[in-house]
Amino acid sequence: MDRPRAGLTVARITPLDPLRRAVERHLSQLEPHVPVIVACSGGADSLALAAATAQATDHLKRRGIAVTVDHGMQAGSADVAIRAARACEGLGLDEAIVATVHVPSEGHGGPEARARDARYAALDEARRKLGASAILLGHTLDDQAETVLLGLARGSGIRSIAGMAAVNDAWRRPLLSITRAQTEAVCAHLGIEPWHDPTNAGADGDPVRSRLRARALPSLIEVLGPGLTRSLARTGMLAARDADFIETCAGELVHNAREAAPDCACAPRGIRLSVKTLIAAHAAVRLRALRLAAIEAGSPAGSLAYGHCEEIDRLLTQWHGQGPIALPGNVGAARHCGTLELGTSTNPASLHTKE
Repeated sequence: MDRPRAGLTVARITPLDPLRRAVERHLSQLEPHVPVIVACSGGADSLALAAATAQATDHLKRRGIAVTVDHGMQAGSADVAIRAARACEGLGLDEAIVATVHVPSEGHGGPEARARDARYAALDEARRKLGASAILLGHTLDDQAETVLLGLARGSGIRSIAGMAAVNDAWRRPLLSITRAQTEAVCAHLGIEPWHDPTNAGADGDPVRSRLRARALPSLIEVLGPGLTRSLARTGMLAARDADFIETCAGELVHNAREAAPDCACAPRGIRLSVKTLIAAHAAVRLRALRLAAIEAGSPAGSLAYGHCEEIDRLLTQWHGQGPIALPGNVGAARHCGTLELGTSTNPASLHTKE
């Protein structure tokens, strides 16, 4: 076996190297010399990301800034946030900031969803104030697998199982190909003691994702094999590609159907789409196009369910003179003069019922 020649230094491979390379691939796509933010909760994933970001930003000559968000929802959360910030400074990041947020006790979604919204808002505000080009998030391959399973349980179609995007505007997830075991190995290698969120135990009353992680996923792995996590993450990646393609086709269909909509002297304001053009399209593309059109007409995306789109589609494929369809956001859909019309309920578009 060949041995290193005298005088040559052989670099030692460490558990941190794959994470550093993953972060560098993302940073290389950004404007050079502009700061980046790494979101750090103090858990193993985010601390490993912070360590990788410290090395990557040093190598690429840009500032790396850690932001830890204190939600104030657990006893001692302020101390946890301070320890996370100090750990990030010790890892070599240029600055570590603690942002304290208020999570409303009531509002849209459950406590976890409201905490996530408050956290993301605080991170985005920090990005604007610091002039950072991106916010790095510590979601791993395991998180992606859990997201795909949760999406599958919702039964909302291909987009729901597409998982988390690696890049979404300023938000970046460099570790989606890195396992949780790898981030834990990085912390052990660096001698860092990560914070363990007590709500991740998977006990009754813990968030659904925590219970899925602690109970359901290990059982599925026992039955289906240790490659399940990677298979689920790969499914999410493939689904995301397919969903992106279908949405591109759907956008083109909306454009073409709008252009082909026949003239009508009594045509109301709002979106008017050619029934003939829509019916000629594949159902997968047509239903996605109907969703896009309804959202453009003012229906909130988060409230527009698959069932609503099916009802609109029946105006095209099962037409027997039925009346207008009521959609979330005070939006109506109706068929009239060879067109599908979508507009606010005060708009005549929701009143036409004749072909």
